[in-house]
Formats: sequence, structure tokens, C-alpha cells
Amino acid sequence: MQLVVARIGRAHGIRGEVTVEVRTDEPELRLAPGAVLATDPASAGPLTIETGRVHSGRLLLRFAGVTDRTGAEALRNTLLIAEVDPDELPEGEDEYYDHQLIDLDVVTKDGVDVGRITEISHLPSQDLFIVERPDGTEVMIPFVEEIVTEIDLEEQRVVVDPPPGLIDDRAEIDSSGDES
Repeated sequence: MQLVVARIGRAHGIRGEVTVEVRTDEPELRLAPGAVLATDPASAGPLTIETGRVHSGRLLLRFAGVTDRTGAEALRNTLLIAEVDPDELPEGEDEYYDHQLIDLDVVTKDGVDVGRITEISHLPSQDLFIVERPDGTEVMIPFVEEIVTEIDLEEQRVVVDPPPGLIDDRAEIDSSGDES
């Protein structure tokens, strides 16, 4: 099974290093020197990681055969894809690979059907579940402990406790202010 583990950002310096947006909880395993990664687009790879280091909070990688800024810039926005055993599970108890969550049913704690997870969006601040509702529309649900209260892989469902207005239009409006 293939998993997207990073997206290449801009070039860093003149010797072929690039910044990467990490999309794995295991960068030390997936993005280590010597790792050979497939790419999207496929024409950019495969790429072999030659070196990796953290600089100002960002991971910098250099790939075999990429020796200058021009070569590094040509890789911008390329997705890095690792081959992973489908039976392999993340190390942490409350960690999941995207493929484990895609297609799970989403219900509220009251049992109301919200929809089905079609995508996981990895943002800098948090991850979002993109959920297709039964009527075909989409809703985005932050993948945070306060909202996503249970993930049951055996039952193929996610239980959410959304704040008012997140998945419906019935937001509670504070009307305690005086109208003059």
C-alpha cells in the first residue's frame, strides 16, 4: 500500500536541498537517509533521500542526483509516497493512517448519520475529515479530541460531538445583549 508521507516545498539554498511538508507521524522512519520514495507525479521519481536535517523548525531533505537549486525547484509540490505493509499500524494507540479512516461512517454521539469520510486534509494547525453527507454535500470536521470522541475501526465508524453549527445550520446565537 502506498502512503503520502510528505510534499516537497521550495528550494533551500543552492545545493539541492528542499523544504518538505511532513504528512506522517513517523518522519524519522519514512524520511530517513537511504529511503527510496515514489512520487506524484511519477515522472519526478523515484527519489532516494541522501540527507535530512531540521533547520528553523522545518525539515530539509536532499535527494540523490539533485545537486543544485534548479533541480530542487523542479521538484516543488511533488508528493513523496512510501510503500507500507497494509497490515502495519502506527506505533501510538490513538494514531491512524489515512487509509484506516477513509470510508468510515461518521455519526453523532446521539446516533445521527453525518456521512462518510472521503478525505483527510492535513493542515498546519490540525487535520480535517472531509465528510460526504447523504445528500452529496460535504462538511469538514476538525480531527481533534474534543469533537472526534471515538474511532471504532472494527465497527467502521467515527463518533463525533460537534459544536452547534459545525455540521448543521442550527448554530446557537447568543441573544443576551440589549437591543437599543
